[in-house]
Amino acid sequence: MNTYRIINVLIFDRIKEAGKIQEILSRYGGIIKLRLGTHELSTAKNSRIGLITLVLGGQKGMWDKLVEELSNLEGIEFKVVDFQH
Repeated sequence: MNTYRIINVLIFDRIKEAGKIQEILSRYGGIIKLRLGTHELSTAKNSRIGLITLVLGGQKGMWDKLVEELSNLEGIEFKVVDFQH
């Protein structure tokens, strides 16, 4: 049975938190198969809220370590979804 994990991270103040999140995600770059980030951007304003979607592969043991590190951060909320096939 294959398991796939998707993590959606909502960042409340991406200008303040971006460095910390980037550091963590860089450490786990080997298991991140897809990383998609977005934020509201227009000529009128640059939103401080951001959303990152991660699709994980590789060693499942590392998945929980990534989630643990994210849970220690303030200023974010995240949801984990596991699919089994």
